[in-house]
Amino acid sequence: MGNLLYIIAVVLVIFWLIGFLGFPDAVGGIIHVLLVLAVIAVLLRLIRGA
Repeated sequence: MGNLLYIIAVVLVIFWLIGFLGFPDAVGGIIHVLLVLAVIAVLLRLIRGA
């Protein structure tokens, strides 16, 4: 399960970068929601000690 959280976090950060750099006006708040979800996934992985 820990590996899955890490993969999800990496994918979300990549999507955030694509949206932030490629479509700054079109996507807006959704990009920041993805970033927050990625940070939460990474924090959960760190807290669980994996």
